[in-house]
This record gives sequence, structure tokens and C-alpha cells, in this order.
Amino acid sequence: MLSMSRRYIVAMIPLLLLCGAFTVHAGGGAAIAETPDAKRGVFTNPQRVTIEGYSQDAMEPFISPDGNYLFFNNSNAPTVDTNLYYATRIDDLTFQFQGEIGGVNSTALDAVASMDVNNTFYFVSTRSYATTFSTIYWGAFSGGNVSGVALVPGISKEKAGWVNFDACISPDGNTLYFVDSFFGSAGQPQNARISIATRKGDHFVRRKNSAKIMRKINTHALNYAPDISRSGREFFFTRFDGKEPAIYAARRAKASRPFGTPVKIKAITGFAEAPALSPDEKSLYYHKNENGVFVIYRVTRP
Repeated sequence: MLSMSRRYIVAMIPLLLLCGAFTVHAGGGAAIAETPDAKRGVFTNPQRVTIEGYSQDAMEPFISPDGNYLFFNNSNAPTVDTNLYYATRIDDLTFQFQGEIGGVNSTALDAVASMDVNNTFYFVSTRSYATTFSTIYWGAFSGGNVSGVALVPGISKEKAGWVNFDACISPDGNTLYFVDSFFGSAGQPQNARISIATRKGDHFVRRKNSAKIMRKINTHALNYAPDISRSGREFFFTRFDGKEPAIYAARRAKASRPFGTPVKIKAITGFAEAPALSPDEKSLYYHKNENGVFVIYRVTRP
């Protein structure tokens, strides 16, 4: 998500998108519990990721389904031109910086990358919010460039004040998890709830049972930065309860059932957001505020 200090909607839209990293500037802790996926093992061993040739803030990590690319954006602070970048894999903890992702960046905020196995690339941008009240875009990714960029139909409520500031596509490309948030007059989100839409050809349709499926995910806190496993049975997200953002995991027995009660991932500490599973689902990447700079980390499981 992004920083919350930009202006309010329409006239002030630059601020609107918190993309994956709320940048909530708060302190404190949260109750800790083990990851719910006992069969897969508990995530442990946090390690910092190195992006060779890049030294700025790195936020909103996403690993491409083939494992070859790391997508991310730079700082989403109000004074920064937030853009999308990519790096190629050297090993699980080391990537080589390649530059901006072609075809997606604008003078507005561009952030929060996601991609399915068909190389359909999704991202968040405030570029047209003042006229469309929409922020989620897609296009076709190939070799570091995205073509055919357009708004994703069927997601936005198309109402002033409502913003979709985070999104993640399922690996198969059929289900989009995204955030619905209403911003108040102070330019701050009044709520943040994760919703679900299903792809129908060239557009998406919001699921009528979305609230039921996400009932235990969407608490009174701000819930954002979703990530879904290949099976659809394991879900990761960020929750901010007024103290410090933390990463949670939830499971369900079947992909058609509601998610169970989420728990905080014990190994991830400090100001952490934006979880993203590796293709083999043994690593979970995220960004962390480390001495005032956002860097990418990962935890692992057997």
C-alpha cells in the first residue's frame, strides 16, 4: 500500500493508493502465533534479499510464476515518483536489477505487481482515478515489458472515495483478490477489506459470497496486501491494528470454503507488509522497514 499523506480523492488523488505498504508510521507489537500450515511446516529463518545494482527502497515484492523475475516498486512516499521495476534471479536471495518494467509506469503512482502463469501482468496505478475511480490495470508481460495496458473491468465500485489499493491474481489467472477501501476527508483509509472477483472472459465479476469467504480475514483492522497459494487453500495478507503492520496466514480445507482464523507468522517481526509466495511455495517474500529504509526479506519452510 502506500503512504497516507497525499491529498484526498479527485482533486487530491495522488495519495489515494496505498499499494501494499501502508507506511503507517507507528510502533508497537502484536500477538504472535504459529503459521496454521502444520503440514507444510512453520516459516523460519528471515533473511534479507539482495538486488544487485539497486540501492533505493524496495517494496511490494512479487516473484513471477516461472521464478525468473522479481517485481517490485520503489518508495511510495508522497514526494517520490513511485514506479515498477524488475530484477532477474541469480538465486533465492540474490537478484540482478534490470530497470523499470516497460509500458507500465506513468507520472502517477504505479506499484503492486502481480502476474499469473499466462503472463498476464496486474498492477495498481492512480493515473486515471480522477475520471474513472479505478486503479487496477493489466497487460501482457514479455521480457521486461508490458503491452496492451488497460483497466481491469468489473473491479472498481466507480464511486468517489472508494479505492482499490492492493490486488493479487491467483496463479491460474481465474481469481483476483483486491482491497476495497473508503478514504475520508483527511485522505486516510476508513477501512480496508479484501474482496474476491472471478474472471469471466475479458472481465471480472465480484463474487457474491466474497464477504462470507473472507469473514475471518476482514476484521475491524485494516486488512490488505493479499497473496494466494496455487491450491487456493492458503492465504497471506497484511493487517494493521493501529500499532504496527504484520503478516498473517489463513487456511481452508477446500478452495470453495471460507478461510479459517488467520494467525500472525511468528518469524516475521518488525514493520512488515506485502507477503508473496515463491513458485515452489517454500519461501515467503515481503518488505520490511529497516532503519527507515524499505528492503525485501524472505522466510522459508520445508
